[in-house]
Amino acid sequence: MAYMTTAQALVRFLDNQYVSFDGRENKFVEGIFTIFGHGIVCGLGEALDSTPGSLKVYQGKNEQGMAHAAMAFAKQNNRRKIIACSSSIGPGAANMITAAATATVNHVPLLLFPADAFSTRQPDPVLQQFEQVNSLAITTNDAYRAVCRYWDRIARPEQLMSAMINAMRVLTDTAETGAVCISLPQDVEGECYDFPEEFFRKRVHRIVRIVPAEEELEEAAGRLLAAKKPLVICGGGVRYSEAGEALEQFCQEFSIPFAETQSGKTACLSSHPYNLGGLGVTGNSAGNDIAREADLVLGIGTRFSDFTTASKSLFGEGAETVTVNTSRFDAYKLGAVKVVADAKLAIVELGARLRQAGYRSGYVDEIRRAKEGWEKEMAFLSSYSFEGDFKPLISAGDPRTIPEFQKMTNSVLTQTAVVARVRELIPADAICVGAAGSLPGDLQRMWTSEVRYSYNMEYGYSCMGYEIAGALGSKLAEPAREVYAMCGDGSYLMLHSELVTSIQERRKINVLLFDNSGFGCINNLEMSNGIGNLATEFRYRDQEGKLLGDLIPIDFAACAAGYGVKTYRVKNMEELDAALKDSLQQEVSTLIDIKVLPKTMTDGYGAWWHVGIAGASENEKVRGAYENKRKNLEKARKY
Repeated sequence: MAYMTTAQALVRFLDNQYVSFDGRENKFVEGIFTIFGHGIVCGLGEALDSTPGSLKVYQGKNEQGMAHAAMAFAKQNNRRKIIACSSSIGPGAANMITAAATATVNHVPLLLFPADAFSTRQPDPVLQQFEQVNSLAITTNDAYRAVCRYWDRIARPEQLMSAMINAMRVLTDTAETGAVCISLPQDVEGECYDFPEEFFRKRVHRIVRIVPAEEELEEAAGRLLAAKKPLVICGGGVRYSEAGEALEQFCQEFSIPFAETQSGKTACLSSHPYNLGGLGVTGNSAGNDIAREADLVLGIGTRFSDFTTASKSLFGEGAETVTVNTSRFDAYKLGAVKVVADAKLAIVELGARLRQAGYRSGYVDEIRRAKEGWEKEMAFLSSYSFEGDFKPLISAGDPRTIPEFQKMTNSVLTQTAVVARVRELIPADAICVGAAGSLPGDLQRMWTSEVRYSYNMEYGYSCMGYEIAGALGSKLAEPAREVYAMCGDGSYLMLHSELVTSIQERRKINVLLFDNSGFGCINNLEMSNGIGNLATEFRYRDQEGKLLGDLIPIDFAACAAGYGVKTYRVKNMEELDAALKDSLQQEVSTLIDIKVLPKTMTDGYGAWWHVGIAGASENEKVRGAYENKRKNLEKARKY
């Protein structure tokens, strides 16, 4: 037996967890992020100070930010390694709830230890305690229940053992992984118990490939054999199964095109002749054109979000759906013929059946023509600038915005041209990190890579503020590679505190800050649906008291320079080139403040997105938008 505190037992347990995948074994818990407060420092803090083992302690600057960094670290390690996160009671704990939801939606393991109110209740209400009058058993941490895959509260030291075994069960489950919350009452953290030594032995959690059932394979193969123009959707499950090469070979052999989701991007190589790129709301013309004509859609490792399916309007009427997924829940979506299995094993088995039948798709030159059309569009987008024949890619908008912004900044840069130039100048193996706004659409369409797992996009929750924290987590996962946070000015203002942590850890990240003076993506959405320019651009109040005054000039480079970041200000291509090249020579984190003209992002390429447009309005434009919604709903699948 080992007599120790609950917190000491927790640290010792974490230090002895390993995972094994395809015979490769590695330590699972790398360390722990924390922001110490009174609820955590005397319990878990003491354990990490006195007996940390090989766990590395990281000091976060914002609880949500550090948890986002931990999530990105896990994703960049293809879910084989994690960094746990701990917070104090109350607001510190509440700050991590958003990150918990982000991890759960994206099927990324995230282990959280928020401190909690006293189990004894002796000092109630302790500082920062949330008191619910109808039950003193409810605390802030109960809010985690809705956004976690597993939740537990350690009311007695001996409960730690069953709680942590279940935590590891969920974190290493390919179908059920997501956020795990283990709530730690601050008095219980310091309580002692005789823990059995068996609890601390080395545990290897084997992440096994789920073998597909013969009956499901036969049915799925039969549907594929009957299809003339099938389309494969490469989702995040392909990445985590490390099935990219198998998918490429499958599509090449049977002449089947494939398109990528945000999570699946860079599981396969961009140059593959059957890779169409993105599809759906953030997709390109090649992916969307082929998707409309497909008579069968084979979704591999995708949860079929509304952006992937264009709110279920993208695929043609009568198109069949077949799914491969370790999650039975996701495999059932769209009324699909399902194969509940590991992506790689299923691809290989389906390939064997198609090969035996001598199958080849009925495509003639549609794939080539679709890709050539998109390549021409890419060339146009890459050269687009204010100095040339300029017109906004998005026609809806306040007519004042572009000339005002150009006058304020003297910028000639378009967002699409900047994305293309960045891709051209940075290292081929650089990791691109993003999350929200218009950049995910531009990157899904325009970002190419010949290096696998070089794209860390959080788009399941589209959580603003993930970008910089996510870049730090990616850098902690792969210190030798350059990492670039693709961040809008709105996201930067929302959460950039882990930029300081990157300086503290001497882990250089590069922040490419696309400043278009507001929430440009949502400004497009509101104004294209008939709503006025309402609180989506960064403007002063005018004389009538509305937020329609002049644009607010912000020097983001000056802000970051105060942290010790190497900064650059960019308003034309020459300055961008110089900044990108010089930033590669730096050893500290960098920030390039790029002034990009509003409304110069990519278009939607025919994909529709279902949003809650007002069914009654005095505004004629809103009524028109509602009618457009009604027509699209008539064509979309109902479930």
